[in-house]
Amino acid sequence: MLLTLCLPAQAQQPMKVARIGVLYSVSSSSVASRAEAFRQGLRQLGYVEGKNIVIESRFGEGKLDRIPALAAELVRLKPDVIITSGPSPTRAVKEATVTIPIVMARDLDPVGNGFVASLARPGGNITGLSMLAPEISGKQLELLKETVPKLSRVAILGSSATPGNAQAMREIETAAGAFAVKLQSLNVAALKDVETGFRAAADWAADAVLVLGSAIYASHRKRVTDIGLKSRVPTIYRNAEYVVVGGLMSYGVNLIDLDRRAATYVDKILRGAKPAALPVEQPTKFELVINLKTAKQIGLTIPQNVWLEQIE
Repeated sequence: MLLTLCLPAQAQQPMKVARIGVLYSVSSSSVASRAEAFRQGLRQLGYVEGKNIVIESRFGEGKLDRIPALAAELVRLKPDVIITSGPSPTRAVKEATVTIPIVMARDLDPVGNGFVASLARPGGNITGLSMLAPEISGKQLELLKETVPKLSRVAILGSSATPGNAQAMREIETAAGAFAVKLQSLNVAALKDVETGFRAAADWAADAVLVLGSAIYASHRKRVTDIGLKSRVPTIYRNAEYVVVGGLMSYGVNLIDLDRRAATYVDKILRGAKPAALPVEQPTKFELVINLKTAKQIGLTIPQNVWLEQIE
């Protein structure tokens, strides 16, 4: 009878509810699909919001000066783990806590940014996923070379202040030397200057534009792609989210996959694993996405080999 009486008592013990903080540098609407992928990943691992987890999300709306305050706000909530959506949020949370585990859903260069000692042995309270985006930039230039007839001039649109962009430029410059392509670097940090940047590219007679990463661009993708479309200069972006709203083409990491995989880190940490011992994983899914409607609108025919070479 004692055993029978103890069983109900054990079943009635309160379940620990884990608190997860998430910090985005952009708006909630611009990362809706990624946020849902993260939640889906958690659900697949048995986590249910309101039952055994609570998610506290904060959004920088593309205003990087807001990120440190939002990071401090999340830290004050004492979550079990904090997810960060890029280098700016990661740096802000890193400066706000050295004890709460941090999972990078994506980062351009975790070692170069000083977040981890190495990919294999992070060594601190930060781990997660690397985007390898700088290395991808050379491939983007190669795709432009194959897509745009007689490509000889490419304008690079981006902000030198965005983490990872300096390394991306080095990759692009290396590829440009191999493809005999001239580059024009346009340092455009503010949304209000994007139109001026595309106009400068057109005035320089650029055959194409390559857009680097930016939290500001990401928060206003439709505006950026509309300006690019108006300029009628073939443009390649870092991820498919730009193509969905009218951009010509993108090549990069599948961001949805990264956010879904970030949930596995949360699960491991909630089960007792230490970030220092969890290797940083690299992307496994890359995607080339082309908006054929946009191509037709600007009078560009996409060569068949661009598609065929991507199919293994």
